[in-house]
Amino acid sequence: MTGTGKVLLINHGAALMTDALISSLRNADIQATQVEPVIAQIDAQKEGVDVFLLFAGDFVYNSPELLVYLKDLCFGEEKSLCVVGYEKELNEIEETIPKTMIGHAFARPIDVKNLSASLYNLIRSEDGQKREKHILLVDDDVMFLQMMQGWLKTKYRVTVVKSGMQAITYIAGHTPDLILLDYDMPITPGPQVLEMIRSEQNSAQIPVIFLTGKNDRESVMRVMRLKPDGYLLKSMSKEDIMSSIDHFFETKKWKEIFD
Repeated sequence: MTGTGKVLLINHGAALMTDALISSLRNADIQATQVEPVIAQIDAQKEGVDVFLLFAGDFVYNSPELLVYLKDLCFGEEKSLCVVGYEKELNEIEETIPKTMIGHAFARPIDVKNLSASLYNLIRSEDGQKREKHILLVDDDVMFLQMMQGWLKTKYRVTVVKSGMQAITYIAGHTPDLILLDYDMPITPGPQVLEMIRSEQNSAQIPVIFLTGKNDRESVMRVMRLKPDGYLLKSMSKEDIMSSIDHFFETKKWKEIFD
């Protein structure tokens, strides 16, 4: 195996297993360091870590603040948390850290070689996922497209298309994280495009936020009756648009964890 990455092993006391695991990971060109299950020690070593590997012990029953710290750390910095333990210990951890936030739970007894391979594959998978969120921007106004693309590309990966049918063709082979869809377009308007997106199994779950130039109550109500994932006024400032999209992704991340 060849690759790069960094794993922080959180384990109480010296153990032959962790020594063997560190050696195996380093042979795979993965940095591995061990610390005690102490917040200060973890905090001092967290920089650049791809995976936090927690070896459960009695401390999981009497150190809830440690589990809360790891939950907040991995969520806030989008790091992977893996745990090793007996079934009772794993269940105790999941009382504080949602199962969906745990990259992998390894039940004891474990094989060091298999554990090392799993961590390597997880890091490689995480590397592929560490990309910007992908936004598909759909609007027939070329000037608006260029402006929005310029704003969004500083933080997101952006694909632009100029018509509803181009959008449908694109998502037939791609799955963006969000579609920003102009409500008022000729030939195939936004509501029709949304209906087509929702009717296909492969695209039905892609979030869609309408872009609209009308902010009167009747127009807004007409947009929201179609049940998009939100709407943005084209007259909004760059800061407000970016803030709204950032908030959308942040809220979506929390929902995926706790739903």
